[in-house]
Amino acid sequence: MSKSKNRVGVVYSTNPEYKYAYEDEQPVVETLPPDRQKLRVTLDRKQRGGKQVTLVTGFVGTDDDLAALGKMLKTKCGVGGAAKDGEIMVQGDFREKVTALLRDAGYRV
Repeated sequence: MSKSKNRVGVVYSTNPEYKYAYEDEQPVVETLPPDRQKLRVTLDRKQRGGKQVTLVTGFVGTDDDLAALGKMLKTKCGVGGAAKDGEIMVQGDFREKVTALLRDAGYRV
C-alpha cells in the first residue's frame, strides 16, 4: 500500500512546508495486572431476544488476554459466550459465580 493512503486528516495542502501525519500501527496496549483491573459484572437483556447474558466490562489489555479470561469464565460456568471489544459475554445469569471466579483470580470486581 502506498504511503499516501495512510495519511490522516488532510487530503492535500498547498503549504510546501506542511508535514503530513501518517497512520501508524495500533498503539501497543499492555495488559494491566489483575489487582489493578477494575471490572464490572452486570446482567444484560437488551437486544438479545429476551435472553440474559452476564456482561464483564472494564478490561484493559490485549485481545489475547481478554480471550483467555473469557475462555476461563465460560469453561468454569459451562456455557457459551464471546469476548470482544473489551467486554466478555457469558450466556445466562452467572453474576455471582463470575464475580467469585474473578475475585479468586485476583481481579477487583
